[in-house]
Amino acid sequence: MRITGTQEAEVAVSQHCTTAQAAAGLGDGEDSPVRPLCKPRGICSRAYFLVLMVFVHLYLGNVLALLLFVHYSNGDESGDPGPQHRAQGSRPEPTLGPLTRLEGIKVGHERKVQLVTDRDHFIRTLSLKPLLFEIPGFLTDDECRLIIHLAQMKGLQRSQILPTEEYEEAMSTMQVSQLDLFQLLDQNRDGHLQLREGGSAQNHLSGGQVTCPAQPWSQDIDGWVPCAGVLSLQEFSNMDLRDFHKYMRSHKAESSELVRNSHHTWLYQGEGAHHVMRAIRQRVLRLTRLSPEIVELSEPLQVVRYGEGGHYHAHVDSGPVYPETICSHTKLVANESVPFETSCRYMTVLFYLNNVTGGGETVFPVADNRTYDEMSLIQDDVDLRDTRRHCDKGNLRVKPRQGTAVFWYNYLPDGQGWVGDVDDYSLHGGCLVTRGTKWIANNWINVDPSRERQALFQQEMARLAREGGADSQPEWALDRAYRDTRVEL
Repeated sequence: MRITGTQEAEVAVSQHCTTAQAAAGLGDGEDSPVRPLCKPRGICSRAYFLVLMVFVHLYLGNVLALLLFVHYSNGDESGDPGPQHRAQGSRPEPTLGPLTRLEGIKVGHERKVQLVTDRDHFIRTLSLKPLLFEIPGFLTDDECRLIIHLAQMKGLQRSQILPTEEYEEAMSTMQVSQLDLFQLLDQNRDGHLQLREGGSAQNHLSGGQVTCPAQPWSQDIDGWVPCAGVLSLQEFSNMDLRDFHKYMRSHKAESSELVRNSHHTWLYQGEGAHHVMRAIRQRVLRLTRLSPEIVELSEPLQVVRYGEGGHYHAHVDSGPVYPETICSHTKLVANESVPFETSCRYMTVLFYLNNVTGGGETVFPVADNRTYDEMSLIQDDVDLRDTRRHCDKGNLRVKPRQGTAVFWYNYLPDGQGWVGDVDDYSLHGGCLVTRGTKWIANNWINVDPSRERQALFQQEMARLAREGGADSQPEWALDRAYRDTRVEL
């Protein structure tokens, strides 16, 4: 008899079912009912089919979800490019990556770094609030002497110690009531204003450039007469603020009573500068791990000399940026008209250029305090900001040693890789030099708290450099003339 292909398949299925029955223990026993496990031409099990379909659907669902995730993460290139991509057609928006920031780990922690090819340096954590580090031997003795020599060749000038007329004009335009201003100046909250409080508050507002004489208020200001060397709120309310600032400018204070008693100059570190100046800048670049654009566009090297009696009362290097302020280094690209400029210094790198015979430490009055309260800086006639009289009461003092560098961050992080609020713990000052002379240098790294404005500034400076604007800076012509200077040691 001829068997067709269909019959062959049915026979195979029948044999498969018989074999399955035997494996399941449903053999030839009379008490065991015979029930076929599968039907001819059918699927072996309906439950098996359902489970298989569930797994297939789960697999396809996962694949589809993954494709959607990739699609929305990278953007739909085939569809509408969106406003951000459309804007690139006309003018690309500059962006900046996150700012690097060294970890302090703990006080006393040391790490080894290689900043130059022929030797290693060690970075030691001095405090966590502010984040402060020390690097012995950052500069060689020869480099220290050369910097001092270049500064002397260029000439030093007395550091600015009085508020400018522009500052007075700006203060007069601010919408601040007499009551608010009095409460700001009355730092010990005794209801009276001493002259030292007035000078101290102006110091805070104007970036450290104001006198602080010890004499009580006098009758030099027209329209009011103080009592017992202090001003009450009523007397202050009757004052003209212009007269107040005029008095502070015209008052002749002894240099020992000034907020800052020193001389300084600036040394160029850009292209065409002395090779040692360039080498130091590159070393700072490797130390900070910041982008070359940020470091190269920052302030030049400031060199400062303190003679006997020289000091700098405690201050912060960077000012807070309010709607009424703008950063000095990015004002070129700022379209706003604001009354105040402030220095926006993300980091301070301070170099000690000589060993000081007596005094001259750098003091951080509130370093690693558990809390910070500006009002607590003045207690029981002790002003922790007064580095002439109370330097020994500060929490941390760094002794100047030739070639050593200390550096710290003046801002807290904002949590998004950029600049946050000013770190109040970065308050620092230069203690009184009791014997000899103290030489230091400062490298400030400028960063605008506005990420967009900093990016525009760097973009504009790059454009000027391409057009030759970087070579047309007459203020650095003298520095370029010193590029081959040598010092006989």
